[in-house]
Amino acid sequence: MEFFRFKSDIPFMTYARSTTVVSFITFLLSLYFLATQGLNFGVEFTGGTVIEVHYTGAAEPGRVQADLAKAGYAESSVQNFGTSSDVIIRLPLKEGVSSAQMSESVLSALRAGNGSVELRRVEFIGPQVGKELVTDGSIALALVCAGIMAYLAFRFEWRFALAAIIANLHDVVIILGFFAFFQWDFSLTVLAAVLSVLGYSVNESVVVFDRIRENFRKYKKAGVPEIINNAITATMSRTIITHGCTEMVVLSMLLFGGETLHNFALALTIGIVFGIYSSVLVSSPIVMWLGATRAHFIKADAPPVDARP
Repeated sequence: MEFFRFKSDIPFMTYARSTTVVSFITFLLSLYFLATQGLNFGVEFTGGTVIEVHYTGAAEPGRVQADLAKAGYAESSVQNFGTSSDVIIRLPLKEGVSSAQMSESVLSALRAGNGSVELRRVEFIGPQVGKELVTDGSIALALVCAGIMAYLAFRFEWRFALAAIIANLHDVVIILGFFAFFQWDFSLTVLAAVLSVLGYSVNESVVVFDRIRENFRKYKKAGVPEIINNAITATMSRTIITHGCTEMVVLSMLLFGGETLHNFALALTIGIVFGIYSSVLVSSPIVMWLGATRAHFIKADAPPVDARP
């Protein structure tokens, strides 16, 4: 199905140098913010107390957070959980205060504003658990990258594997750069979104790379830039339809999913946009600059039957 047709190939590779420079600058800025400001890790990574409370009516997270700020918990994170009447409160570690003492203090502060508040559960996450989550998350990210490289090297060729992993890491670093610059809360759900973007981005790269490989076999006299331009243009309709539909779903979560899904959807939104960009304007130019040619995909012609022993 092709809703969008292009009469001639779009000369993407003509602008490859300019788009790569923009990507490189964005990548360096993301690294700078990560190095200078760092990520604003959530309670899952840093350790702290998670409290779930229930209201008889709808609870406003802003008002709940204001009540907690008055009681001395200005760094709390408040989100609706499941329904508008249930609230999840995340509190960082506090020296000299146990989890039980903190939950009692929080409940007293909330009941001062609304006597119908019910305590549902209290969970304590120690700093050691948080460090293990950071380590495990980093290992998961590294294993995903290694798996992607191995898959692409096996299916295509090492130049394509290297180009794809550079483009995918470009997407991941830029997502993390946004979270570092704006100091958005980086939680386990955001980590899940980052890992999802890796798989999503590599899928787009595989589609483009597959068409490039077909073009090398089909157009024997065309140059590498022309082959890549044709491959990208031929997949543009699929890209617009697929990513447009995906982005509509993600934007729905971002706008109407509430605080629980907000940062998850935010990371996916950034990742999808830059994933499309990197698959077209980062990985493809790198393949061209690494010297991919028709000879890497077409084996030498076999000798005629009469010439065989």
